[in-house]
Amino acid sequence: QVQLVESGGGLVQAGGSLRLSCVASGRTFSTRGWFRQAPGQEREFVAGFSLSGGRTLYADSVKGRFTISRDNAKNTVYLQMNSLKIEDTAVYYCAGGQSALPGWAAGYNYWGQGTQVTVSS
Repeated sequence: QVQLVESGGGLVQAGGSLRLSCVASGRTFSTRGWFRQAPGQEREFVAGFSLSGGRTLYADSVKGRFTISRDNAKNTVYLQMNSLKIEDTAVYYCAGGQSALPGWAAGYNYWGQGTQVTVSS
C-alpha cells in the first residue's frame, strides 16, 4: 500500500519557522511536491522537484522563504518554511508522482492527508 504521511504543521507567529515532513511508504517517486489549500481557495503549488526533469520549482509567493529538500534513505521530503506570513495559513499537502513537471498537480498520483499550518499575527 502506497502512503504519504505529512507531519510538522502547527500554529506559529508571523515571522516564525516550521518544517514539514512527508514520509512515503510502498514505493519511491521521482517527483515530489508540496501544495497548499486555504479556506475558500483552490489548491495551489508551493514547491517541488523532479529528478526525471532535473528541476526544482517554487511558487513566486514562497521563493526565498521556503526550501524543499529530500532524504532518499528515508524516502522523505521536507519543506522548511521561514519568515512565515499570515497568508501562508493553509492545509499543506505533499504529493508523489513521476511527471517531469513538478508544478503540475495532475502529474501527481499520490497525495497525503494534509497538515494544517496556521500563522498568527
